[in-house]
Amino acid sequence: MTDLYNLPKPAFGSELVTLLFEIERLRADIGTGTTPVDTYIELHQLFDTVMSVVSARIEGNHTTVFQAIDAVDDVSDAPFDEQLREVANIIDAARFLDGLDPQQPLTHALIRDLHARTVRGLIREGDPTPGAYRQQDVAITGSAHRPPTWVTVHAEMSALLDFANAERPLHEQMMQIALAHHRFVWVHPFRNGNGRVSRLFTFAMLRKSIFATRGHSALNPTAVFGNDRGSYITALEAADTLDDDGTTEWTVFFARGIRDDLARLVQLQNHSYVIEVLVGPALARLARDGVIDTTEQRVLQVVLERGVVKAGDLERVLPGSASLRSRAIRDLLDRGLLRHADEGPRFYRLALSRGPLASRLIRRLDEVGMLPKMLSDD
Repeated sequence: MTDLYNLPKPAFGSELVTLLFEIERLRADIGTGTTPVDTYIELHQLFDTVMSVVSARIEGNHTTVFQAIDAVDDVSDAPFDEQLREVANIIDAARFLDGLDPQQPLTHALIRDLHARTVRGLIREGDPTPGAYRQQDVAITGSAHRPPTWVTVHAEMSALLDFANAERPLHEQMMQIALAHHRFVWVHPFRNGNGRVSRLFTFAMLRKSIFATRGHSALNPTAVFGNDRGSYITALEAADTLDDDGTTEWTVFFARGIRDDLARLVQLQNHSYVIEVLVGPALARLARDGVIDTTEQRVLQVVLERGVVKAGDLERVLPGSASLRSRAIRDLLDRGLLRHADEGPRFYRLALSRGPLASRLIRRLDEVGMLPKMLSDD
């Protein structure tokens, strides 16, 4: 009987070993950057949205990342749109994971909860039994793989969770996550929504392993899944053979994407890069578009440079009375350009993950090649 959870055994000079060394080198830089925490959190939440759009696109959804930004908070009160709700569900599930203790084990309850959140309120891309493992045999459209019978699904998922929760040395963790992602899809535990939940499951594993002690939110992987849907599906299918060659092919593909995502994350930790290359130009575009005036641009630039501000920090660019500054800040809050920081109600940070600045920042990310190819020229 094939052991589903044998890690690949790459030769020392192989591409996989080279990639694992590169990942370890980049991982050592996590948490050492200069970007303020509040700014980084906003960027992380923006990439949560990007990844959620990617995950839905893989399943045939045509929502753009700009539409998703407008729906990032909630679509429950908006006119029903199946595709928009699908993306909003994935965003909700990713934010739910962001709020969990990364050290807690991955469980059946967590997996089923992610599924319920992902398919909630959907018809075409929903599931008749949200949050429950399938109780019928299924076939995967367009795939030669036949998932195991439903009778064994709970046992198969128990084995997967045991493998995913096992502590591994650093040099094996990336192979562990790659293998777990494929085996999740291979088991196909739900009637629908397996791809979306498997990608959230991978995000949860990344939080639990390489980011758990780094003091930074885990990257929500975009390069692995979003650069080429066809290549992603082909690499996954190669591992369906369950042999070492197919598993290695998939793991190389996965490791390339994580390497690229980590390189992007290291750049986002560089505050000078964020100011000069990403957000500064986005602010300038806001001004050119007539969304903000010159004074407001200077105010937002100060917030960008400091990360978090109080009203008194803006006295140089907003001279006059304290009440004048309070009114100006309230106006920027109301227009979605600022939001309250985690430090308290009188602390403010840039709204980078939603609102008018987010859409300009997405355009800038595309210009500098930091958006996955699936979303380029959205």
